[in-house]
Amino acid sequence: MASRNGVAQRGAVKLDRPVSFRTSSFKSRLPPSQSPGNGSAVRRSSPALFGSAGSKDDHAVPGRVRVAVRLRPRNAEEMVADADFADCVELQPELKRLKLRKNNWDLDTYEFDDVLTEYASQKRVYEVVAKPVVESVLDGYNGTVMAYGQTGTGKTFTLGRLGEEDTSDRGIMVRSMEDILADISPETDSISVSYLQLYMETLQDLLDPTNDNIPIVEDPRTGDVSVPGATIVEIKDQHSFLELLRCGEAHRIAANTKLNTESSRSHAILMVQVKRSVLGREDDVSSENGDPSHLTKPFKPLVRKSKLVVVDLAGSERIQKSGSEGHMLEEAKCINLSLSALGKCINSLAENSAHVPFRDSKLTRLLKDSFGGSARTSLIVTIGPSPRHRGETASTILFGQRAMKVENMLKIKEEFDYKSLSRKLEIQVDKLIAENERQHKAFEDEVERINLEAQKRISEVERNFADALEKERLKCQMDYMEAVKELEEKLVSNQKPNHCLVDGKWNGEGPGLSVSKEATELQELLQNEIDLRKMAEEELKNLKGQLGLYAQSEAGGDAEIFKLYKLLEEEAQQKKKLEEEIIILRSQLLQSNFEAEQMRRCLDRDGSGNGFTGLDSSMPPVRNSYPKDIGNGPKAPVSTLFEQVGLQKILSLLESEDANVRIHAVKVVANLAAEEANQKRIVEAGGLTSLLMLLRSFEDETVRRVAAGAIANLAMNAEANQELIMAQGGISLLATTAADADDAQTLRMVAGAIANLCGNDKLQTKLRSEGGIKALLGIVRCGHPDVLSQVARGIANFAKCESRACTQGIKSGRSLLIQDGALPWIVQNANDEAAPIRRHIELALCHLAQHEVNAKDMISGGALWELVRISRDCSREDIRSLAHRTLNSSPTFRAEMRRLRIDY
Repeated sequence: MASRNGVAQRGAVKLDRPVSFRTSSFKSRLPPSQSPGNGSAVRRSSPALFGSAGSKDDHAVPGRVRVAVRLRPRNAEEMVADADFADCVELQPELKRLKLRKNNWDLDTYEFDDVLTEYASQKRVYEVVAKPVVESVLDGYNGTVMAYGQTGTGKTFTLGRLGEEDTSDRGIMVRSMEDILADISPETDSISVSYLQLYMETLQDLLDPTNDNIPIVEDPRTGDVSVPGATIVEIKDQHSFLELLRCGEAHRIAANTKLNTESSRSHAILMVQVKRSVLGREDDVSSENGDPSHLTKPFKPLVRKSKLVVVDLAGSERIQKSGSEGHMLEEAKCINLSLSALGKCINSLAENSAHVPFRDSKLTRLLKDSFGGSARTSLIVTIGPSPRHRGETASTILFGQRAMKVENMLKIKEEFDYKSLSRKLEIQVDKLIAENERQHKAFEDEVERINLEAQKRISEVERNFADALEKERLKCQMDYMEAVKELEEKLVSNQKPNHCLVDGKWNGEGPGLSVSKEATELQELLQNEIDLRKMAEEELKNLKGQLGLYAQSEAGGDAEIFKLYKLLEEEAQQKKKLEEEIIILRSQLLQSNFEAEQMRRCLDRDGSGNGFTGLDSSMPPVRNSYPKDIGNGPKAPVSTLFEQVGLQKILSLLESEDANVRIHAVKVVANLAAEEANQKRIVEAGGLTSLLMLLRSFEDETVRRVAAGAIANLAMNAEANQELIMAQGGISLLATTAADADDAQTLRMVAGAIANLCGNDKLQTKLRSEGGIKALLGIVRCGHPDVLSQVARGIANFAKCESRACTQGIKSGRSLLIQDGALPWIVQNANDEAAPIRRHIELALCHLAQHEVNAKDMISGGALWELVRISRDCSREDIRSLAHRTLNSSPTFRAEMRRLRIDY
């Protein structure tokens, strides 16, 4: 038997790896006492013993069918009837031999893998026959344990004994499940069981008696045999398995014959499917010189699927001995025919025949994998000691001898666990996304810091340069003023009369000469001052040049500052654009007020509803845009119009044939509906009905947009208004408008109206039946953030009402949102960049998760990961706490998080 985990694992999508075999022949060596001349013959099977203790050829033929023989002790009837006769068999368990007595002087000797006496305990039988197969099943191989023998020789006792009265009597089925449950991990592994019986060539379900004709399906590609119609029960503990066996045994067919008071009339088949998760690793990475490196490729999750089949065959019987008649005779015929077909298949396999008649019987089709297939098979043949049944005993022994010649090709079936790998990769991607967001935030903070520092440095340089320039200018100016002052003083002093006395007489030439000298000196000083001023100007120009070079060096040496300058310029341009848009919006608001005043004047001049035809030329052209929030502008002109003209007069204009009059009228009604004080009067006067009529009859985009906005205002708070909108078919009209419209503002108004209706607990079912949810989901095609925000608000309102109804016991079953297909969009946009969208969707997810019936849909749709993210990373404490409470309160979510190994 191959050792556990002894097969190298390969990274392939599906691995069917045969175990290597080494064949050898077993040559019998007869002791002198058993030579042919003494009338005794020793019969040995050609393959070597498999799995027997002490044999040095234990692994010679790893795939050979292993056969053990068990002798039943004499019963009370045999002790009386055969008191004067010896047993027909003689056991030599230490030599693994059995001698069949032909007569008083002639014996036939047979060797088996194990020989179990009548005193062998159930535990020893299990360890010798079934435990190696169970261990192979836990390693990923298919395995079969089968009991064959005459009726009444203890097959059912060996396999199916429950041990309720004496635990030491537990059979192979019970002990196998004990070992399997002890070895698997409940978190990652699973066990499922089917229990069938083959009765008169009909495959029936012992766990569901009504399922009495189960087909056998064979995969044409792989040849694997399966019974897809059988009941499959997942096993969690030994107690549930025992209950399953009790249920199956209660439905199994048995009868009283001369040979056995409880003779099984069908073949019982227990199928145990084991699914285990393991880690597979690729081969070692080889170095350049060919030596294997210590580096290995990462582990990949694999799933091993194996199957343990325990078969309790019905006993073969001779009609004259069993006394079967009537229906029991037909049962015996079917039993003997199926066992005969099994014997033919084993004979063909033992003789390496080209054709094996597996299709002659349903029993052989079910056991195709056990004999000549890929399963590790262990057969126990049961015999009785009575010489009266020596013929049946000999037939049973020969069946076991032929079975020992059958060799199987053992294979492990492994598949990659793509789901587990996908979950791990999703977690890694989420971590990388979070890390990327943190790094992006840190980068933005660093850019902001560099920007501020650069601005500070630039301001400091400009301030220092301005100070230096001002000081230099003041210095030059002071020097110049002092020089000019000295020249003026000298000029004044030189203008005074100077006379020179020479030899007692005035010399007129003396003063003239001195004045010309002083003038020359003054000219020289003036020229010097002019030169100094030119030098100062040149020095100032040099300083300016140096400042320019410094600024250029700063720009060339610090590329990031240059980029920041560009960013600042772009921000300034964007700010300028926003200011222009604000100016445009203000002008539009003033224009709306002007239009309202114009309408009031028109109403004052004309006394009837048809008098607006003369005002067409005086009204300004209708704008294609409309303010996003109706009624945010000043209300004084509209209120004045409302008081002076009257509501009925304004509503009558909604039906005007003039398009301009109709558009201005619906705008006035929309502005009036924005004030809660006017809403009741508008509804009582029939304004809501008129607005719905506009949606139904007019195709003008502006009319529909403003009418939808007015309906949204009327549906904001009053439940009576909401119910009236629903009663008059408002949701259908809004859905039709949403389907036809392409303008983002129109879609935003429609989505806002539906979102307000979604907040009413009484309208949930009708809202969904009339297409409200599907209309919201259809609006997302627009993609505009404002529109998506209204859609998300509507879904959050609807989910909140559903959660409240489920808590109060009013509603049960899956969420209507999930039924209408809203969950994929919710999960896709749960982490949207826009805060309003993200906040509403996070609330919707939390409300949906509060109802346990939605848990499986949310897990399969990927919502669990978003709930975990919300409970960890949501910026709002109340939403984060709600997600945390929801995850902790749901058993389904907790189980899935344990299975995914999510630390929470």
